[in-house]
Order: sequence, then structure tokens, then C-alpha cells
Amino acid sequence: MLNAVFEDFQLRPAQEADLQAVVDIYNSTVASRQVTADTEKVSAASRRDWFLRHTDERPLLVAEQADHILGWISFEPYHSRPAYRHTAELSIYLAPEQRGKGLGARLLGHAIALAPRLGVTALVGVIFSHNAPSLALFRKHGFQCWGELPNVAEMDNALYSVTIMGLSLPR
Repeated sequence: MLNAVFEDFQLRPAQEADLQAVVDIYNSTVASRQVTADTEKVSAASRRDWFLRHTDERPLLVAEQADHILGWISFEPYHSRPAYRHTAELSIYLAPEQRGKGLGARLLGHAIALAPRLGVTALVGVIFSHNAPSLALFRKHGFQCWGELPNVAEMDNALYSVTIMGLSLPR
């Protein structure tokens, strides 16, 4: 159910052996100050617990081509309280050479299609308000702005806002 085969890559649940590649892709975004609020690169060891928290209901999926991880998408609980159990936060990260080529759109489209099978009726993306490419990607897939948190992140003595993009799915 979580596996998908596309003409040029396979999407599958991440395995522990993928953790370093997942972290490397994540770390490739840190310096841009556009994608993550981490201000320093993280280690695979520091992300292991996060990695292990993913389940079949809230998976971490990797896009793989010829044993090379092209990118990943994670479903995470939006909140720990039970009333939010049908809402998932999505994160999409792509290897630098894959950005701007349509892979993110394909991963997001697959995530939207997969969500109902995971018991998810609402998807949320928490995106820096200055990250125009990600905001456009989510809008293209039907997400709407559900809110903005102004100036909640500080990096390099600058304040950044976060836009919450949401998509309600049929029950």
C-alpha cells in the first residue's frame, strides 16, 4: 500500500539504512534559510528517534532511483492530542539536483492520494512565508492558506513568518 512505482523512480517506506541519505537531503536545505528552521546541520544520530517514530499510519517515504535517494516525504502527527488523529503534517525534501523538475509535485500528489488510506482527512504544510516555490506547489495541489504565524522564527538576526497551508480531504 505504501509502495508506488513510477516510470522513473520507486516510492517506498524508508528503511533505517536510508537515514543518512534522508539527513543529507535535509541538511542540503539548512543554509538557504528558506526551508527549515534548523540553523545548523543535523546528524543522523540526532534524527534517529524522529525516524523511528514514523509508522505505517504516518510513514516516511523515500523516492529511489537505482539505489539513489532522490527525495522524501513524511507524514507526521499534527498534534499529540487524540482529537487531531486524522490530521497529518507533510514535509517534502528533495536532493539539490532534483529541485525544480517536478518531483515535488509528484510526491505531493501521491501523498494526497495516499492520505485517506492512512485515515487522514486533513493535511497541513507548515511553510516559511518567503518560500514561494513551496507555497506555489501546495497551492497548485489545492491547499489553501489556513493561517500565518508572523515573525515566529529568528535566524541570522532576521525574523521569518510561517504560513500554514491546509487541505481537507473527503471522509
